[in-house]
Amino acid sequence: MSSPEANLAALGLILPPAPQLPPGITLPFALVRVVGTRALIAGHGPTLPDGRLAGPFGKVGAEVSEAEAVAAARLTTLAMLGSLQRQLGSLERIRAWTKVLGLVASAPHFHRQPVVMNGCSELLLQIFGPEVGAHARSAIGVAVLPFDLPVEIEAEVELHA
Repeated sequence: MSSPEANLAALGLILPPAPQLPPGITLPFALVRVVGTRALIAGHGPTLPDGRLAGPFGKVGAEVSEAEAVAAARLTTLAMLGSLQRQLGSLERIRAWTKVLGLVASAPHFHRQPVVMNGCSELLLQIFGPEVGAHARSAIGVAVLPFDLPVEIEAEVELHA
């Protein structure tokens, strides 16, 4: 299989730079924390190719459609990959995706969080293939997310020693 970077290029996808946060907001934590052969990825939101937070904003099932939320999950995955690449130097250092947690800001009646998170899971499998990209996953609905984002994702990967 090709490298993750080659697969991204073949899909026409570009990893965004570090996120541009709203004025006055700072993050007193690492977006990626490497401990031994594990990398813990802090919660990320959908990011545009220039690093700005991507809309639409609001709750899925109200202001945000399911299809828009799936697209937001894909953009969030690219944001995580951008952070990983900046921290690791290359996505080829990833031995396996182990766990993904998806948080979906949901209107009270919306119950298809797993469908939204398929936007992330399917993209990881496209980029990394079934051996490296397969992962355990949870998808939950929440009342609200920071900056009124529709999706936030955190994850953990195992690195080559």
